[in-house]
Amino acid sequence: MTTDPIADFLTRIRNAIRAKHRVVEIPASNIKKELTKVLYEKGYIQNYKFDDSTPQGTIKIALKYNPTTKQPAIVDLQRISRPGLRQYRGADSLPRILNGLGVAIISTSKGVMTDKEAKVLNVGGEVLCYVY
Repeated sequence: MTTDPIADFLTRIRNAIRAKHRVVEIPASNIKKELTKVLYEKGYIQNYKFDDSTPQGTIKIALKYNPTTKQPAIVDLQRISRPGLRQYRGADSLPRILNGLGVAIISTSKGVMTDKEAKVLNVGGEVLCYVY
């Protein structure tokens, strides 16, 4: 049992990228599925598959690399809001990551989304992580 499942999710992806793996398997949960969908929509991962053969289920993520330079699409993943110190931001004070090149993933009352989508909908929420 992990204390922070989102940090475990991000660490597994980070470790797989550093080890140059093509696919990473992660135990599933609803918030992890939503994070995976956001990463796929923004082009940080190549593909994903939800496998519900076990009671908890797993997420298989195909990591994305540049075909010529073999550099990963994800340079860094940072966990921002932790169980010991939650970070909440309003719609007007959402962070900009690398001057707009990266994304902040926000958990709002309207679902998990990027900082840009939250600004358009004018909703704030918990800043889960930064991806760039």
